[in-house]
Amino acid sequence: MTDLAFDEFDHESHMRTAFELAREAVGRGDKPYGSVLVRDDSVVMAESNRVNSEADIRRHPELHLAYRACETLTPAERAETVMYTSTEPCPMCASGMSSARFGRVVYSVSSAELTEFSGGEPPVRSETILDGVTAVVGPVLNEEGRQIHQAFYG
Repeated sequence: MTDLAFDEFDHESHMRTAFELAREAVGRGDKPYGSVLVRDDSVVMAESNRVNSEADIRRHPELHLAYRACETLTPAERAETVMYTSTEPCPMCASGMSSARFGRVVYSVSSAELTEFSGGEPPVRSETILDGVTAVVGPVLNEEGRQIHQAFYG
């Protein structure tokens, strides 16, 4: 993927779709995480957190999209794909995404910021795990993303 193609993507629209999915997750009783895969500036796959509603610790949206992408897209197609995610991927998701080898990952709220809301210590950053594999970009629409977590965590 050329940087020019990436720069022409509608980043805000795709991130707002991820936000909608995060809100849907909350409506089901899950934590507020949503993600979309975008190729040629069009959403090709979407997921929201389903850890609680499906009683499956693997159902983080980023990890599930990486799995689905590896099942249905060629390596070349995945390299032309951007993941937009409401929150920076956790280490588990980033590790799974290293196999998918997406062109970019774009997040709204960083993992360090998330700990402001949820407590605990910040995890290893996704850019550290994906270094040399996938570029990690963010934050995008940070204040809107933070509002989702503020509403959820109180």
